[in-house]
Amino acid sequence: MKKDNKNQINYLKENEQETQFNQSINTITKEDIEKALEILTKYKEGKTNLEARIIDNEQWFKMRHWEQMRNGTGEEFSSAWLFNSIANKHADAMDNFPRVNCLPREMSDKETAEILTEILSVVFERNDFEKIYSDTWWYKLKAGTGVYGIFWNPKKQNGLGDIEIKQLNLLNIFWEPGIRDIAKSKNIFYVELTDNDVLLSMYPQLKDKLGSSTIEISKYIYDDTVDTSNKSAVVDWYYKKFINGVEVLHYCKFCNGEILYASENDSNYYEKGFYSHGQYPFVFDTLFVEEGTPCGFGYIDIMKDAQKQIDILNNALIKNAVMGTNKRYFINSSGAVNEEEFADWSNSFVHVNGSNLGEDSIREIKTNSIPEIYLGILNSKVDELKETSGNRDFSQGGVSSGVTAASAIAALQEAGGKLTRDMVKSGFRAFCELNKLAIELIREFYDEPRFFRIVLPNGNEEFISYDNTALLNERESEVFGVAIDGRKPIFDIKVVSEKSSPFTKISQNELALQLYNAGMFNPELREQAIMAINMMDFEGKSEVLNRLR
Repeated sequence: MKKDNKNQINYLKENEQETQFNQSINTITKEDIEKALEILTKYKEGKTNLEARIIDNEQWFKMRHWEQMRNGTGEEFSSAWLFNSIANKHADAMDNFPRVNCLPREMSDKETAEILTEILSVVFERNDFEKIYSDTWWYKLKAGTGVYGIFWNPKKQNGLGDIEIKQLNLLNIFWEPGIRDIAKSKNIFYVELTDNDVLLSMYPQLKDKLGSSTIEISKYIYDDTVDTSNKSAVVDWYYKKFINGVEVLHYCKFCNGEILYASENDSNYYEKGFYSHGQYPFVFDTLFVEEGTPCGFGYIDIMKDAQKQIDILNNALIKNAVMGTNKRYFINSSGAVNEEEFADWSNSFVHVNGSNLGEDSIREIKTNSIPEIYLGILNSKVDELKETSGNRDFSQGGVSSGVTAASAIAALQEAGGKLTRDMVKSGFRAFCELNKLAIELIREFYDEPRFFRIVLPNGNEEFISYDNTALLNERESEVFGVAIDGRKPIFDIKVVSEKSSPFTKISQNELALQLYNAGMFNPELREQAIMAINMMDFEGKSEVLNRLR
């Protein structure tokens, strides 16, 4: 398929050969790169404490926290209460996998909104978003903040280009210290280590200019040996500036001080910016917010103290139990007991020298057991960790004795699920921002038709062709001789949960049986049934009312 000029420019941009661009504007120079590196260094210094906390939390998640506590001897044991809480939080997030619904602001955009809802679902599915969502939630629960990146990749679909969504490492992103909203940062840097031979194959101008990385990036503590000596740091620099009174987003890619691409040096992007939407292509999904930073803290930060105390008590109890089961003895040297025979429990006889074997010749070393009060303290610490994390027994399917009805279990889960619902909503807000950016990328780059397979509500499949025609600004018009800008179709994003907890389904099925047993589906009681159901709130209520009517 023939590409238009915009897609051709994007295709060349991905290859990023400096000679293939129109370099009539040389706004970004090596001096600017040096200044950018100075800014990056300041941003990195402002992130020192955050990076240390993220690396420390990763060790706690892997139950390697005795190494972090600096007093481990290699004989300590780690319990998995903290890991269990994190795993359950992740399961709650996956049970509420988000689904997008585009809502039009004007009646004329209703059909476009319906199609766009399906298109976005397919675009996210093609990016394997369920895995990205899962990985980001693991990161978010451990570090307190997950980061999505949403970009335009000109290489996708055989050079036609399409949206690309990634889960990004927070250690590789740098922003202005002290700001709460990432959009207010003057610059954002994303640094990634790349093999030197790969860089040379992509950018021949880097020959004899590569070595070890000139920028130090914080790293996790890996089990494997990770060699970075033959890698160089490639920096993606996003920044905003005003051009002709309009704030635009620009992008520069450089490595070891060499410019690989700069949108300000490209006459096609100098005025309008790298992306027309003018926003940073990063979405921060924060768990528990902190003032003065776009990042937050996670459940590990809340639970690590309780987990530490649990492990200290656990180790003390285990050591005491081992000491109690492994008996030891005092042996008087004058008693001349054969120690080898005494230590061998398979021997029926133990020889001694001397005429008398008194009680002082050999005596058992008594070990005092730990009082039960300390076991109670351990259990209370376990309960504390469960309470502070909201990971109570019934949230995992365990309930107190006597509670067996599915509706009762579901009611307990619903009552205790406030923390989960609040946590999931924060993820939905980030998903909403992702979809808004995706719509803007579709609006800007879908110049040529793309084909999608849409699953209809009845289960049938339909194949459609879609481009950005319906999303572009309408042409200017004149009213009484005054020029009025064309209307830009805008959509509201509503996010709902695509999946439901099995207990939610069970409770809904039991509700249907209760309604049937109460005679709600009896045609003679139609009016009473409609009044009763109108007072209720459950999924599928409108469909039940329609059937009753």
